[in-house]
Amino acid sequence: MVNEWQLKSLEEAGVSLLDCDHRTPPAATEGFPYIAIPQLKNGRLVLSDARLISKEHFLEWTRKTRPQSGDIVLSRRCNPGETAVVPKGLECALGQNLVLLRTDGNHVTPEYLRWVVRGPEWWEQIRTYLNVGAVFDSLRCRDILNFQLTFPPLKEQRAITQVLDTLDDKIELNRRMNETLEGMARALFKSWFVDFDPVRAKAAGRDPSLPKPLADLFPDSFEESDLGLIPEGWSVQAVYDCAEFINGLAFRTGNFSPEQLGLPVIKIGELKAGITSQTKFTIEEFESKYRVCSGDVLFSWSGSPDTSIDTFLWTNADGWLNQHIFKVQFHNREERLFVYYLLRFLKNVFIEIARNKQTTGLGHVTVADMRRLQICKPPKDLLHAFNRTVQPIFDRGYSNNKASRTLSQIRDILLPKLISGELRIPTMKGNQIAEAHV
Repeated sequence: MVNEWQLKSLEEAGVSLLDCDHRTPPAATEGFPYIAIPQLKNGRLVLSDARLISKEHFLEWTRKTRPQSGDIVLSRRCNPGETAVVPKGLECALGQNLVLLRTDGNHVTPEYLRWVVRGPEWWEQIRTYLNVGAVFDSLRCRDILNFQLTFPPLKEQRAITQVLDTLDDKIELNRRMNETLEGMARALFKSWFVDFDPVRAKAAGRDPSLPKPLADLFPDSFEESDLGLIPEGWSVQAVYDCAEFINGLAFRTGNFSPEQLGLPVIKIGELKAGITSQTKFTIEEFESKYRVCSGDVLFSWSGSPDTSIDTFLWTNADGWLNQHIFKVQFHNREERLFVYYLLRFLKNVFIEIARNKQTTGLGHVTVADMRRLQICKPPKDLLHAFNRTVQPIFDRGYSNNKASRTLSQIRDILLPKLISGELRIPTMKGNQIAEAHV
């Protein structure tokens, strides 16, 4: 019964808080992940861009606080309230402005804790205790264990967890699959258009290990250019000239619909998290070039260099493009995937440009920067061949993203209903929900 559910503070529920070491260790080329705020994404730790630290520094930085499987990593600053669960088998160190929440299991299971700290009650407590700062909002360690949350009996916690975990595991499987697909496409892009491997092989009299019709599209020599030696017959072009980059609109408060009617406004937050309860909507109509549709490529050029400067493939419903984001319009179909993977490949370059102009935590990439940044562009027949080769990889990734969006929406609808007791699940099976919507 719902009346068996109890409102408790985190401390009363047997949850303890472990603070980080308030220093930053030097980076290493190999070693252990050092978890920072950018690694907290959609409730999980994403380690692809995590800094590595040596074993010596790992032991030193985990002497005070060592993350364990099932711990909840909580951000106190920049994006206060965001959480991620520590997976099994991960040995890592905790970065600054992060803390761990660890349960003794008597009143709340570790598995349930990861979900209750993503529900409406949790965010209400964040708003209640938020310390508003001049630059960054933050949470105080001494306040966090006072958060009041409702906990069902352990048996119901486990049933709720089964449903939500099954959905989330399928989303994570899709994410990992897409990482593999992205890696395959990036490797091919780099081999053909950055390292020029087929050209170098032919120039050295070696077999480029490609089907002959494809190998014949690559020249067998290089020529001088403003970028140095490039394949013969290829051209040098500014990144900004590779496509049309449409900047979004500067929306005002009066543009937004108080009833959440109309189309969503696509900001950087929506690029990273999708359409959420925080999304603004507008019923006004704007020029069609500012309309974002599923399958559009969007480039966010402003914000935190490590978390906001990136290229995204939009897989959600239609919306309106906000400022600080470029909508990428391609000159022709053959260039679409080349430009998409080019922008993805240049992510670290864009981040460094933004970081060099960073003020109060924010940076940006300007049109002038994109005009100065030049790349080597192959002829049209090779662009067509690349497009044809990677299209199946791209399409599979797009389908996975679409499926994950649907599963995420189901999970996010179920989450508040399940942890409030509005929806009871005595016979519901999590895997049946996931399989029915893939």
